[in-house]
Amino acid sequence: MRYLMMVKGDENFRASGPPPKALYDAIDELGIEAAKSGKMVSMGGLQHTSKGARVRSEGGAVTVKDGPFSEAKEVIGGFSIMELPSKEAAVEEAMKLMELHRKLWPAWSGECEIRLMYDEGPPPPTK
Repeated sequence: MRYLMMVKGDENFRASGPPPKALYDAIDELGIEAAKSGKMVSMGGLQHTSKGARVRSEGGAVTVKDGPFSEAKEVIGGFSIMELPSKEAAVEEAMKLMELHRKLWPAWSGECEIRLMYDEGPPPPTK
């Protein structure tokens, strides 16, 4: 089963100081370990929302809003897609990541949301 894990924190996370290099190094090492074991499908960090945009469909109109997203209470700062046997295994992996944040960046507050992805499954039947 594939799980999407999203690390979320306050939009103004830098108020708790910049992420320490030791955290980046530890996350890289965790990713390498997970890739070697066949668990890691993909992972990455995301830049500040000031470099992004939101495209929204609402009320019959599509609008674009450039970042930063000041109304956001929390934003996704990084993600991973992992191939794991169960939700419990996904929670275990997320705990490792959050433990690195707690240990190496104690002023930061955030969470890791875990979501089961749909399987691709077989193609639909043709008529």
